[in-house]
Amino acid sequence: MIELFKHILHLDFEWLFSNYNTAVYLILFLVIFIETGLVVMPILPGDSLLFTAGLFANQLNATTGKPYLSLTYLLVLLLIAAVLGDTLNYWIGRKLGSKAVQLKFKGKNIVKPEYIQKTHEFYDKYGTKTIILARFVPIVRTFAPFVAGIAEMNYKKFFTFNIIGGFIWVFSLIFAGYFLGQFPWIRKNIELVALGIIFISVLPIVIEIVKAKRNPSLPPHRGGDVK
Repeated sequence: MIELFKHILHLDFEWLFSNYNTAVYLILFLVIFIETGLVVMPILPGDSLLFTAGLFANQLNATTGKPYLSLTYLLVLLLIAAVLGDTLNYWIGRKLGSKAVQLKFKGKNIVKPEYIQKTHEFYDKYGTKTIILARFVPIVRTFAPFVAGIAEMNYKKFFTFNIIGGFIWVFSLIFAGYFLGQFPWIRKNIELVALGIIFISVLPIVIEIVKAKRNPSLPPHRGGDVK
């Protein structure tokens, strides 16, 4: 299990194919579901995994002569995983609320309070659109549905934004990997591309932190009510 986790974090798809074959679909489904559905696992790859999966859907397996992954299966399965993950996270937040935030393991909070605070600030700025925008922001992506649940956001409204956000996130990144994977440089430098995606993903957080340090007295912009 530790070996599998290590290769997932390094986006080592060729190792996954050689060891798990078609079960790779289940692994990808679980990674996206867990990354979006459990607030204790925000470190799993999301953006970079979707991009790399799309890339391998347009790359031929030398053994079979067919693409490593089916583009159709990826789009459908990972969209379902993303929507179900956010849905689970919402209901965890709604049913457990502050109790989940107070859970500790070896004296440390399982759910880091600073992550909750950062997500609250995201809601202050973007309102209910956070459910869509947060899909592209690591950590905030994992905590946005959880905070929506704590705040008892109207479920129908949440579910609508959940589907829209999941669709845009999954389809845009998988298609980006699929089409850009045609370029030899990108295929040969998957790890560098993945790091670039991670950098672009966290850039908005870095910018907000810098702004907050330069203007500590400015109040956050109110973008709408969570309810």
